[in-house]
Amino acid sequence: MKVLSLEDGKSLVKAARSAVELYIKSPHFNKSIVTESIKHINTDKYGVFVTIEFYPTKTLRGCIGFPRAYGALKDSVVDAAISAATEDPRFVPVSHHELDELVFEVSILSEPQALEKSQKSRLNGIKIGRDGLIIEYGFYSGLLLPIVAVEEKWDKLKFLEEVCLKAGLPKDYWKQPNVNLYKFETQVFKEESPNGNIIEVKLE
Repeated sequence: MKVLSLEDGKSLVKAARSAVELYIKSPHFNKSIVTESIKHINTDKYGVFVTIEFYPTKTLRGCIGFPRAYGALKDSVVDAAISAATEDPRFVPVSHHELDELVFEVSILSEPQALEKSQKSRLNGIKIGRDGLIIEYGFYSGLLLPIVAVEEKWDKLKFLEEVCLKAGLPKDYWKQPNVNLYKFETQVFKEESPNGNIIEVKLE
């Protein structure tokens, strides 16, 4: 999936970092200070996730986003960044003194596509390195980005099991025909070091 140029990707990552820095200083800051710099990226067709990690250990510090399009991308990337830094229930909010130890990553998500109901079709319908997964069953839901399966060296079966666990479901629930499974693709941009050079991450 390639929908943005490297320069646009760099702008989104810089905006994500700036939004968090400004929010930590003043939670009531004017978001337009940040969105003005990326207003030329005026698409509203894509979901977005922001991931924050410690450098260089790659230890997760926060990850939140919107699986489906959530208004203009310029606004959703700012909202996702602030949420990843301050509202991820697994962590306490990011503090100002941590910012120089963290790298920011922005993933642009395609529209999710439903996988067929049979077990064979679900296994054959996904590709490691290209696809992320969403599972939905009643009030349960979970999402794993494509990069997770690559970094963890999962095969397709393990990937399906892990997205079930992420949703709080038994690991074999992906086999149930009444469980909704979706795949999506991403384009990922990331700082190589805190406030450093920004690259497009190649997963395949």
